[in-house]
Amino acid sequence: MKPDDFYFLGKILKTHGNQGHLLVLLDVDSPQHYRKVDSVFVDLGYERIPFAVESVRILEKNRALLKLAEVNSRDHATAFAGRELYLPVSALPVLTGNRFYYHEIRGFRVVDAIHGELGVVEDILELPAQPLIRIKTGKKEILVPLVDEVIIKVDRARKVLAIRAPEGLIAIYR
Repeated sequence: MKPDDFYFLGKILKTHGNQGHLLVLLDVDSPQHYRKVDSVFVDLGYERIPFAVESVRILEKNRALLKLAEVNSRDHATAFAGRELYLPVSALPVLTGNRFYYHEIRGFRVVDAIHGELGVVEDILELPAQPLIRIKTGKKEILVPLVDEVIIKVDRARKVLAIRAPEGLIAIYR
């Protein structure tokens, strides 16, 4: 599998207890959806390796206790501390309407309600204040806040993201 075939699930923070449990910080909107995951891919630096999951217990603040099958001691679990967890993109639940995954809209044409076609979604920048859509338009780029108030419609069939950019924002780039 290629790196684009995966999405980032979270990071293993440290071991927990003596039975091989791992404390994990999940980077997802709904941690409860991951209570019954069968396997995860652990990034070991040179490759993402699949591991069967014995159990997941969701805690507060997007944390979980993860027990990988065949990791039965603190010593063995210590080797996983600091590693990143991934799942295949194919394992994501299908979203509909104006809900979408960031990777899903890369390559979509962006059409503004006032200014018309702006360009193509090149990337999503996940900044602390708010995510931004990076739109490639010729040799320039346009950055637009990725917030619900900006998104008008996600047309998956035509690969079009209809937006209403904040007043005056597009003029800065022209």
